[in-house]
Amino acid sequence: MPWLGSNATDHKLAIGVPFMPMQIILVRHGETLWSLTGQHTGRTDLALTENGEARASRLRPLLQKMRFEHVLTSPLRRARRTCELAGLGSAARIEPDLREWDYGDYEGLTTREICASRPGWNVFQDGCPGGESVAQVSQRADRLLAGLSRLGGNVALFSHGQFLRAVAARWVGLAVSEGQHLALDTASVSILGFEQHNGSIPAICVWNSGSDTASGP
Repeated sequence: MPWLGSNATDHKLAIGVPFMPMQIILVRHGETLWSLTGQHTGRTDLALTENGEARASRLRPLLQKMRFEHVLTSPLRRARRTCELAGLGSAARIEPDLREWDYGDYEGLTTREICASRPGWNVFQDGCPGGESVAQVSQRADRLLAGLSRLGGNVALFSHGQFLRAVAARWVGLAVSEGQHLALDTASVSILGFEQHNGSIPAICVWNSGSDTASGP
């Protein structure tokens, strides 16, 4: 059962209410061996590389400047370890809905390998046989955002590349397929919030920033 609960279905219903988080900080986990090789990593529970741990640690000074009322992390250890190294492990709660896209039959394969048998394949348009469809990921992202709408203050989310791209697309009311245009590096920080002059309009305020350049709330 997700920590946020399972009754939330449409995050748009809650936008503008007092308990909407001021900002949602998205942190993609650090580097793994498969992120280096371009292998799709969904449910496989890989550790961070030495470089992944170092880069995750460099997020600590940035995130310590921010105040978080809630810290949520994917149950997969690459995200949990990034959260720990970034200095927020003691405050974190596991949120199953933050897990990566389930790649099903394509787990561990590169895009080139998949396209050899399925030309033109794109996870954001086609989903994964034996795993999650685009509609299922969209539903999960909406459920997550609806749960967040019931929380107050700033929220940090430690999760994965493809799923965080889906969350960002849904935050601004776009289809999950539009997440294909949002490149996201390992150990990066992004911020979802609201348009500066109109607090009712969701906005992507910072995207794919490293620890040296991201600015917090």
